[in-house]
Amino acid sequence: MGWGIERMSMTKAGDRTAEHVVHEAVGPAFSGVEAGAAIAIGVVSLLIAGELSVLLGGLADEHRLSASGIGIAAAIEALTMGIVAGLAGVFLKARRLRLLGVGATLALALVDLSTIRMHDNGILAVRAVAGIPEGLLLWITIGMIARTATPERWSAVLFTALTSAQLAVATAFSVVILPRFGVNGGFIFLAVVSLVGLGIACFIPDQYPPLPEEGQANGGAPPPRGWIALVATFIYVAAAGAVGIYLVPLAHQAGLSADIARSALPLSLAAQILAGVLAMVVAGRVHYFMIFVAGTVASLALWSVYEFAAPAWLFVTATVGFGFVAIFVSPFLVPMTIEADPSRRAAVQSGAAQLLGAAFGPFVASLAVDDHHARGAIWLGAGLLVAGMAMIAGLHFTARAVEA
Repeated sequence: MGWGIERMSMTKAGDRTAEHVVHEAVGPAFSGVEAGAAIAIGVVSLLIAGELSVLLGGLADEHRLSASGIGIAAAIEALTMGIVAGLAGVFLKARRLRLLGVGATLALALVDLSTIRMHDNGILAVRAVAGIPEGLLLWITIGMIARTATPERWSAVLFTALTSAQLAVATAFSVVILPRFGVNGGFIFLAVVSLVGLGIACFIPDQYPPLPEEGQANGGAPPPRGWIALVATFIYVAAAGAVGIYLVPLAHQAGLSADIARSALPLSLAAQILAGVLAMVVAGRVHYFMIFVAGTVASLALWSVYEFAAPAWLFVTATVGFGFVAIFVSPFLVPMTIEADPSRRAAVQSGAAQLLGAAFGPFVASLAVDDHHARGAIWLGAGLLVAGMAMIAGLHFTARAVEA
């Protein structure tokens, strides 16, 4: 990345270099086990995201949640998660991370388990609480990624690992869990799986080095251009969230069953794994701005399929393509933020901005839909996507002028 920051630990460690495979732009390098554990704890925090549209859609089918409640529930959980991750980035020092990982994992399992007894407002409250441990776990992961020399590559690693896990869970959901045990079985399954985080937390680094922030200890607010980059991230991610959360209602409006939407999910997750691998390959080779231009055009084209009564094969194809583009583009939000704010203070907040965007999208989309019409979410998503892309373009084309 060319940040000109000496890797002091690499010169001092000498013969230990082979043990540390994650080169950092800030502080000592991580071992492969430490980096893998930090990524894995983030997978635990975000595992439900890939199944949320199906779970919330299933709750609506069981009359435990309204159509607008789908968007509100998703928004509240992501909002809480984003706020917690953001506040942790500003106020918490990255110490005693293993203890924090264990406590947050236990709390998340208990909250997922309690969802099975809830209806309507109770579901909203429980999913809001779930965002607290999820946000803390994600903060641990983002803290590692923001300190690496190629954050887009490690973001791609996170997304690839996450979608691989989500594909396994989605397959189990569609084949066994949801048909036999219903939505409650899905939440119980996620609670049990999240307990894997107890073992993972024992291998994450117990602390991270402070960021080079002109004398600040750790954390701190980004500069103005960093804030603009975070707002652009927020809006761009909100677009995908506004459309994606209404996958089941959009299938119904196209004259298709919920089973079609559910069958599209595992295929979409498989495509997302390929997207993550491709993002890892092109990281550092293709400029992020070109990725965003291509991703924006592709997303608008794919969403247009949801505007009419598409046949099942076309609906599934568009959904698979939507998932591929979303994951392929997402890792490049971090280098976009670093270009705007080289201190990386904004980069540490990128995960929170993405989560807040993921919360805002479904929430505002809930105002544009009702129990019988969900296509307002598509137009809303398109407007947000274009607005976010315009801000990203503005930051990129003014970056050289600011450097000069």
